[in-house]
Amino acid sequence: MWPEDDSFQSRFTMGVRAPPRLLELASQSLLQNEALAIVALEELPIELFPPLFMAAFAGRHTQALKAMVQAWPFPCLPLGALMKDHQPHLETFQAVLDGLDILLAQEVRPRRWKLQVLDLRQNTHQDFWTLWSGIKASVCSLLEPEPAQPMQKRCKVEAQVVLKPAQAPVEVLVDLCLKEDTLDETISYLLKKAKQRRSLLHLRCQKLRIFTMPMQSIRRILKVVQLDSIQDLEVNCIWKLATLGRFVPHLGRMGNLRRLLLSRIHILPRTTPDQEEHFVDQLTIQFLNLPHLQKLYLDSISFLEGRLHQVLRCLKTPLETLWITNCLISESDLAYLSQCPSVSQLKDLGLSGVNLTSLSLEPLKVLIEWTSATLQDLDLDECGIMDSQFSALLPALSCCSQLTTFSFCGNPISMAVLESLLHHTMGLSKLSHVLYPSPLESYEDVRGTLHLGLLLHARLKQLLCKSGRPSMFWVSASPCPHCGDQILYDTEPILCPCYLPD
Repeated sequence: MWPEDDSFQSRFTMGVRAPPRLLELASQSLLQNEALAIVALEELPIELFPPLFMAAFAGRHTQALKAMVQAWPFPCLPLGALMKDHQPHLETFQAVLDGLDILLAQEVRPRRWKLQVLDLRQNTHQDFWTLWSGIKASVCSLLEPEPAQPMQKRCKVEAQVVLKPAQAPVEVLVDLCLKEDTLDETISYLLKKAKQRRSLLHLRCQKLRIFTMPMQSIRRILKVVQLDSIQDLEVNCIWKLATLGRFVPHLGRMGNLRRLLLSRIHILPRTTPDQEEHFVDQLTIQFLNLPHLQKLYLDSISFLEGRLHQVLRCLKTPLETLWITNCLISESDLAYLSQCPSVSQLKDLGLSGVNLTSLSLEPLKVLIEWTSATLQDLDLDECGIMDSQFSALLPALSCCSQLTTFSFCGNPISMAVLESLLHHTMGLSKLSHVLYPSPLESYEDVRGTLHLGLLLHARLKQLLCKSGRPSMFWVSASPCPHCGDQILYDTEPILCPCYLPD
């Protein structure tokens, strides 16, 4: 006799695992006669739809897929999660869109049809196809069918209502990555269908990545996308400022944008100052139409020097993240940054690759103090900050009560200043990760050759233990003098292959 708990657990486990096996067998059996399966959809129990759809998708039963889309009994069809596990055949994907297209062409829609959203994103609704019945609370409510009616009452309803009029357009959710001159065949087919059924099929894109692609092609695609659906935009192209000027009217229509990255925008030598001013104004005025922007990343932007005030003054709400990386900025830019209302509540500030050697860092100190109640991540890598400049920042850093990560690799800092940093930050209870450069004393000559025997990382680890913060993670990173790759040091150096014997 099994103990009562084990018996119950055994029956419960069997009760959970057995139905999927039976449903898989039933689905495979039904699809052996695809025509019969299509006819059976009208009376097919809701519980059979997901496993039958999975079987049809994996087995490339295109006609069954077309019919199932038209009879789908859930408000959302999370196709992207299924495509992630089963690499789709083009014809299979086309069958799903063709079924939707047939449906949208009808003036009245089938009785059982409830589809409102076709979700092609691969990282959402991960559990739907596993928990096919939608009964678990964690499954999105969009995926849950309407409560089943008693059989007698349902028969009466079916007798009275056979067709229902067309309702709101169907939304297709997709993340787009635009690169090169050609698109993935599935995306190309989707764009074609969205263009044909523009009033009935709304293409909504939460994340948009733009890499190397002709501007004409980009603008043609954006005409099909509901631009107000874009929340995360990356423009990572080598664009002239004039090319950016052709894109920014689309940017201004992305009213729900939360995150924006602009990278590698350069100015042609023959561009006149008036032209440059015009294009910059074209860009910055669009920020007035982005009331929800929270994260702004500006990387390798050649027009930024002396114009940071133009870029930031049009922001309507305070930023949570501001990264200005691999750019030239002036003293006046830094001064404006220290008093700009849009950065008063920063959680993440990055100035990596911005040369600050010849600038006064008093404005940066003011900025760090100003944001000390909210700042969580600070990145000052490769800024050329000297000992005296860094020492001036330490009192401000000691006030950052929310700081969790501080990185300042690639700056010529001495061991004495590193020890001073450690003492100034001991009281920051949330600071858990510090990435710092190997101190100047670690280099054996003026050429900057790293001498592994002189590394002083162990000294800092000792100080951390004595200060009662042994779990604080201090990691040193310095470039290998031979290949330029980073060498990391924690308790022991992680050697670059250049140092290893052949």
